[in-house]
Amino acid sequence: MPGRLPLPEDERVDFRPTPDQQALCDAVRSFGRTLNDGMLDRDARGEFSRERWKRCAEFGLQGLPVPTEYGGAGQDLTTTLLAMEALGYACRDNGLVFSLNAQMWAFELPLVRFGTEEQKRRYLPRLCRGEIVGAHAVTEPDFGSDAMSMSSRYVRDGDDYVLDGAKTFVTNGPIADVILAFATVDRGLRSAGLSAFLVERGTPGMSTSAPISKMGLRTSPMGEIAFSGCRVPVAQRLGAEGAGVAIFNAAMEWERACIFASHLGSMQRLMEDTIAYAKSRKQFGQAIARFGPVADRIVDMKVAIEAGRLLLYKVGAVKDAGGDAVLDAAVAKLFVSEAHVRQAVDAIQIHGGYGYSTEIEIERELRDAIPGTIYSGTSEMQRKIIARLLGL
Repeated sequence: MPGRLPLPEDERVDFRPTPDQQALCDAVRSFGRTLNDGMLDRDARGEFSRERWKRCAEFGLQGLPVPTEYGGAGQDLTTTLLAMEALGYACRDNGLVFSLNAQMWAFELPLVRFGTEEQKRRYLPRLCRGEIVGAHAVTEPDFGSDAMSMSSRYVRDGDDYVLDGAKTFVTNGPIADVILAFATVDRGLRSAGLSAFLVERGTPGMSTSAPISKMGLRTSPMGEIAFSGCRVPVAQRLGAEGAGVAIFNAAMEWERACIFASHLGSMQRLMEDTIAYAKSRKQFGQAIARFGPVADRIVDMKVAIEAGRLLLYKVGAVKDAGGDAVLDAAVAKLFVSEAHVRQAVDAIQIHGGYGYSTEIEIERELRDAIPGTIYSGTSEMQRKIIARLLGL
């Protein structure tokens, strides 16, 4: 409003990282660049690098949001988001970064919040050290985003639960050592019948498929998991019976926002690469950056990155303050995922034929961006969530 006095210093919002946060981001960027060698070959083969996974753990990435008493760094959500944005910027292996995010947000944090002391001490230190890999298994072949209609069943049998069913599109599934699996006691109960279980690799009755060949994020293994008379001790149930929907919703709230910090890093890198190309590429006697339509596309990239940061770091602030960020997370996920795809398409257009070739990796950025509009709930599901929370 005209004539409005500026806010006092102690009431202003400071969006700058603290010195400690900045030091962490600088270290993550330096480390992330060491993960890029052989990237094109690994992407072509669809190869997950266990060696790089271990190096990430040694650096401390997997343990960033995990409390120190369980082997983690005990960082707050905002600091972890900043670090993962830095990793997304420096590490061009988007699949590796995605697998890290999938374990951190959809497995580790649900375990931190809902696990028993024995469960947390059994798994979290080894997850942080990179000794084991965790996966989150909820999607089913016939039900997709309609998680509450899942057909995977469990029954109580003495000191065990018996699981039957199949999961698909499980990130880290082919390599996971422990699976967070969801099943229902009765489909008719919908969300009230859902429970969650920690199922270790090698448990009789559980099998995993080979990695699914896919369009993007090819260095992140994704597969199917089947349960047939799989006996899981009661001690391996995560949370109470019927708490599955609360565990699932909490995991999705974290994942929908937090995983997209790495997308912002990728978007920043992609914009900088595009600016450098637009300044060096000459057409009609001048750099193509001087043509209005090219500059306009790059400006839109910058606007999307800055808007995405505000949305994502608002979620971090709300969660760090103990608040509910379901609506904010859905908004951030929807905006950043779709903006990332638009930005990758614009980068290809500006690079022309070079962008369409595999030589300079721009086309791979598009292939890796597209899944963001699908995983953690499709764009259509995010719009449905937002509409519901707006009372529509």
